[in-house]
Amino acid sequence: MKVTLAHGSGGQSTKELIEKIFAASYSNDVLDMMEDSAVVGGSAKIAITTDSFVVNPLFFRGGDIGRLAVCGTVNDLLMRGATPKYLTSAFIIEEGAEIDELKSIATSMANAAKEAGIIIVAGDTKVIDGNGGIYINTSGVGFVEGEDYASSKCEIGDAIIVSGNMGDHHAAILSHRMNIENSIESDVAPLCDIVASLKKNGVEVHAMRDVTRGGLGTVLNELADASGKCFEIEETALPVNPQVKSFVKLLGLNIMHMGNEGKLVCTVKNEDAKRALEIIRGSKYGEDAAVIGRVCEGGGVIMNTSLGGRKKVGILIGEGLPRIC
Repeated sequence: MKVTLAHGSGGQSTKELIEKIFAASYSNDVLDMMEDSAVVGGSAKIAITTDSFVVNPLFFRGGDIGRLAVCGTVNDLLMRGATPKYLTSAFIIEEGAEIDELKSIATSMANAAKEAGIIIVAGDTKVIDGNGGIYINTSGVGFVEGEDYASSKCEIGDAIIVSGNMGDHHAAILSHRMNIENSIESDVAPLCDIVASLKKNGVEVHAMRDVTRGGLGTVLNELADASGKCFEIEETALPVNPQVKSFVKLLGLNIMHMGNEGKLVCTVKNEDAKRALEIIRGSKYGEDAAVIGRVCEGGGVIMNTSLGGRKKVGILIGEGLPRIC
């Protein structure tokens, strides 16, 4: 069965689509009231984010657009030191989309939300002309207790830590599109356990960002610009899955500009670096974490290369890989 324009009419077909797919997948006390807005508990300080997901293909090795939508939103909240609480989910569905695929995506979102400890409290569906595409818009709310993280808070001497292998999601999506056979999987995941463990153990985190579109090089430049510091990294310290490393070499890609969907980079007080690394490696999705450099005086991003040279790392220029998330 496929989605038709009648499913976007606001009438019986819309009601059936919502009840059989979204309400059935996301059921909770707040959503089940089916009001025009959700009334939820609050906090003295909240973090709010919004995002849209247009990834192609909808299903890929290691995940799908539903898991991606939840994890991407959750991770944006976590990067400010917030505990994710509430999520909204709006679907734009092209006529001809498969009902079974839509149900699978909704189920995937529900499972990811449960893993992340967030509940989906409101949603919307619109059906438009098209060829079966599905797009998701989300908004997320989290509670901030204690100090929030911010790019401007990076300090000279901070250690720079990444939570795992670079480029996995980018390589998985590109492999699918190019019909290249390998076992590379997307790293799409909620990073709740890593962030909660760092906070629980009192690690002095100054800034934290998830490494998505634009890759590590772009994110580090954004941190450097916001803090007015130089980020100096070691090429030999960058963790990369061997298969991804071969894939990058084969296609002539730059690992510094390849995206992830389940990795973060953070700066922590130098004295906390060793402990922070152990904590991240002991957390879910952080087993391949590494210290890759330090924050210094100056500006921009400098890489000490494996050949003994030094080079400037810039932000991604041009299109990169479109519709990666």
